[in-house]
Amino acid sequence: METIRNSTVSASSTSQWRDSKRYLWLIGLVVPSLVFIALGLWSATGWGVWLWMGPIIVLGLVPAIDLVAGLDRSNPPEDMIEALEQDRYYRWITYAFLPIQYVGFVVAMYAVARGLPFGPGQGDLATLSKVALAVTVGTVGGIGINTAHELGHKREANERWLSKIALAQVAYGHFYIEHNRGHHVRVATPEDPASSRLGESFYEFWPRTVLGSVASAWRLEKKRLARRQQQPLRLDNDVLNAWLMTAVLWGALLVWLGVGIVPYLVLQAVVGFTLLEVVNYTEHYGMLRQRVGTPERQRYERVDPSHSWNSNNIATNVLLYHLQRHSDHHANPTRRYQTLRDFEESPVLPTGYAGMILLALVPPLFRQAMDARVLAHVGGDLTRANLSPRKREQLLATYPPPATVDVRTRAQRDADAADAAGSEVLAASCPGCGHTYEVEQGNELEGFAAGTAWKDVPDDWCCPDCGVREKVDFVAREGVDR
Repeated sequence: METIRNSTVSASSTSQWRDSKRYLWLIGLVVPSLVFIALGLWSATGWGVWLWMGPIIVLGLVPAIDLVAGLDRSNPPEDMIEALEQDRYYRWITYAFLPIQYVGFVVAMYAVARGLPFGPGQGDLATLSKVALAVTVGTVGGIGINTAHELGHKREANERWLSKIALAQVAYGHFYIEHNRGHHVRVATPEDPASSRLGESFYEFWPRTVLGSVASAWRLEKKRLARRQQQPLRLDNDVLNAWLMTAVLWGALLVWLGVGIVPYLVLQAVVGFTLLEVVNYTEHYGMLRQRVGTPERQRYERVDPSHSWNSNNIATNVLLYHLQRHSDHHANPTRRYQTLRDFEESPVLPTGYAGMILLALVPPLFRQAMDARVLAHVGGDLTRANLSPRKREQLLATYPPPATVDVRTRAQRDADAADAAGSEVLAASCPGCGHTYEVEQGNELEGFAAGTAWKDVPDDWCCPDCGVREKVDFVAREGVDR
């Protein structure tokens, strides 16, 4: 595999390394258990406040722990990564999340519809209590999207299906397509609905990303199926079959528990995917990849550790399976959470994601914490940042680019990708994750029949496994050139 550009892993971070978080990862299973804890405490005491357990823990307790627990910048050495990847203990932790999540979801919907038959809190719930429980269920579902995110990036078919199952609760199955094949390709560009812009509040970002991700996922699947000369309205459309899972799940609950649960099903879904999108808002705020190459064949520079905000706050990292080591994730999307590394060059958030969610909900506080960091990250030149179109002129007037800055310098320095699109090869491999396209076999899933020549694969095609490298990046396999 190629070395990632602009990345330095501190030598001291890997010295005498051991996975000190090996058993801490189990704490992540507390999240899907919050529904049982909330209902148990409510039944025991009759206090409705316990039903707000989800936001109390995730948005109250975890940010406080982040402030006192400190940082973890340790990295696994290169010679340990393969062994860690193969250690199935770590993946079984993510598998265990799903049955706990779904049993809690069903129990909560039953409680909403019929109450609980025991304890001081027995009987029907008041409307506010039902709302509280739905918010807690949605919080679990939102963290469940992160589990789906971890599983959906893996090559194993069973893990990809588990990812769709995890997304079904919150009706966000299209995330499986849009995130892997949309966001990872377009990250830190104006074309990406999941990359927030400097000067854009979360309340502006939310409708843009929610609606934009649905539209993008549908276009991506329609395009893939068109290459197979198929219409998009079919069950192997991964957007439709993911949504069908939600329809079956919700439909079964409605038949069993009645239509009275509909508002609470919708509420928990909105809470769940809003929790995802507020994290998306934080992860790439203001980041912009520069345009490189000749005017005739311009493209965005490759993703590197400078295009994602990182955090090493240990509490949120354990809770979210190292999601905060976002730079390495975008450089190596198929890499499992336990092997993700911290880079010295990655821009750093002022606190963990849980605390950043609270800041994002109050735009002036978020901008006070983040705008100066973006400005410093781009060396004072906001023409190198992803700016809100509505506020672009105001931002550039407030922070004019330094007179000596040539905005093309970095792009010219980073234009290191050779144009291999016209090469005739029998097989070509992604230099990032190793995925190989073989002409003899083609790729039926992507719509390329066996025998489709490499030159006939569209120039805008990206690696279907990692989504990081484009066709121009692929390297002809040695010994198979014509």
